[in-house]
Amino acid sequence: MAGGNAIRGTRVGAGPMGESERGESAARERIPFYCANGHVNNTWFAAEAEVPETWDCPRCGLPGGRDSENPPAAPRTEPYKTHLAYVKERRSDADGEAILEEALGRLRASREL
Repeated sequence: MAGGNAIRGTRVGAGPMGESERGESAARERIPFYCANGHVNNTWFAAEAEVPETWDCPRCGLPGGRDSENPPAAPRTEPYKTHLAYVKERRSDADGEAILEEALGRLRASREL
């Protein structure tokens, strides 16, 4: 049965939303950021907003700067340190030998009982 309702399937109040219903758009400006890999990221900011010095590149994750000739360098990441590496920073080899001898002495003494 074909209905004669012309607005079938629409919601009340549905329709094209334009500037009159949403208000005026804020003034925007496009700011390019350049990363060390040569990527250009054009990001939009509000005209009155404070633009940051760096912005992470969405393609490679490196920081991007505003100067195309001199982009910021990639951050230096420290390698993961193991527990042993931290212990070696705190103790010398002689200290380690003394602690080992003390522990072995206690172990041998407990086995003699």
